[in-house]
Amino acid sequence: MAKIIAVCRSDNKGVPKQDIGEGLFREEYGLENDAHADCCSHRQVSLLAMESIEKMRKLGLDVKPGDFAENLTTEGIALVSLPVGTRVAVGAEVVLEISQIGKECHTGCAIMRQVGKCIMPKEGVFARVVRGGKVRRGDEIGEVRDG
Repeated sequence: MAKIIAVCRSDNKGVPKQDIGEGLFREEYGLENDAHADCCSHRQVSLLAMESIEKMRKLGLDVKPGDFAENLTTEGIALVSLPVGTRVAVGAEVVLEISQIGKECHTGCAIMRQVGKCIMPKEGVFARVVRGGKVRRGDEIGEVRDG
């Protein structure tokens, strides 16, 4: 079963996010009270797999969910293999649509300076909120199947 490991937010951009345990995701906006939420962006929500964070831990970096500024940390779902346009159900209410795989890393980000590489450019996933609602740590996450 694929699930949510952490729900993270921050007041400012460019800083790690804090795990808040649960959050309200607003349709066509993002996580309420998060610095990256935006009605006019295709990158309303960021997701990163715990498996990606574990890769960085194996390089000796002491990192946890939220340290890569992701809103949702997942486990058990191959996020980067989901094509753009894939819809993903999160918990009982929320539906996200994958809008971008990877991103350009900020010049000189803290992770890049510490270990010489960052996982967000290849393994971070972005989505827009198609249907809003609450997401909690432990909620199931999975691809929406037609029929």
